[in-house]
Amino acid sequence: MAEQAQYEELARQLSAVGAVKRDMARILPPDCPAGSAAVLTLLGRHGDMRMSKLAELLAVDMSVTSRHVAHVAARGWIERLPDPADKRSRLLRLTPAGLHQIDELSRRTTHLLTERLSHWTDDEVGQLIRLMGRLRDDFGDCRSAPVRLPAPLAEQSAPVAP
Repeated sequence: MAEQAQYEELARQLSAVGAVKRDMARILPPDCPAGSAAVLTLLGRHGDMRMSKLAELLAVDMSVTSRHVAHVAARGWIERLPDPADKRSRLLRLTPAGLHQIDELSRRTTHLLTERLSHWTDDEVGQLIRLMGRLRDDFGDCRSAPVRLPAPLAEQSAPVAP
């Protein structure tokens, strides 16, 4: 098992990944912010779905999901169709323009990663992919499992009565 100092350094490194994500967000087309890109990517990966499923996958509430969906729908990247299983619900589906937008997002992201990691070997990139996948798997579905803080931290965060 790793030592405490290693976990502390890992926490610092994971926090610094925010800079990588911000750099990746800067290369997105002006009319496709990160939330819209996430909607398109999830629909591309998982296919047609209800807004409730999309909100679950995005790990945000329905009001945020609704804003993202309205944005991509207004640009013609998705369509809302009646759900054959429940006529009151709508299914979200990518349009050909949405598929084209996903291709553009992929091209931009791949270009940035290729540029920034050009000095990495194929094996190093493969190791990073495997380890990041393993890290994500070990965290599982972060939306459904409550975080359990160690007793000292939990006590520190508890409100103090006056």
